[in-house]
Amino acid sequence: MNKLLLIAALAVAAYFALVPAPGAPDHRDSAAQPGVASVAADGSSAALENAFAYRLGNQQLEGQGTVVKLLADDNNGSRHQRFIVRLDSGRTLLVSHNIDLAPRLDALRAGDAVAFYGEYEWNPKGGVIHWTHHDPQGRHAAGWIRHGGRTYQ
Repeated sequence: MNKLLLIAALAVAAYFALVPAPGAPDHRDSAAQPGVASVAADGSSAALENAFAYRLGNQQLEGQGTVVKLLADDNNGSRHQRFIVRLDSGRTLLVSHNIDLAPRLDALRAGDAVAFYGEYEWNPKGGVIHWTHHDPQGRHAAGWIRHGGRTYQ
C-alpha cells in the first residue's frame, strides 16, 4: 500500500512539474528550449523576445535593429567592439563583437541598420549578443554582423 501511495504522489508531482498552469507560459515550446531558436518569417524579433521573456542564455539567434549608441571598446582580454541596438519591438540589446577575430565595423554610426547572428545571453537590460564571428577552432557556430552591404565575421 505504501508503494502505491508513493507512486501516486510521484505521478501527481510530475504532472504539476511538467504541465503548465492555465494561462501560464508553456516552457515546453521548442523556441523556449536552450539551444533551439527560430526567427520569425516576417523578420521580427520574436525569438529574441522569447529568449528575454524566459531569461534564456546560450541561444543562437538572428535579429536586426537600429544602432542607438556606440560604446567604448572592451579591451579586457579579447577586444570587443560594443554597441546598443534597438529591435523592432523597442527592446534594446548589447552587441559585443570580437575584433581580435573579426573585422571592426569602422563605418558604424548611430541610426544605422544592422542584422546579426550570434549567441544570446539574457540580462535584465535586454541581453547581449556575442560570438558574432567565426570560431577559429570550429567548435562553435559561426556568427556574423551585416552592415552597409558587408558581412563581418
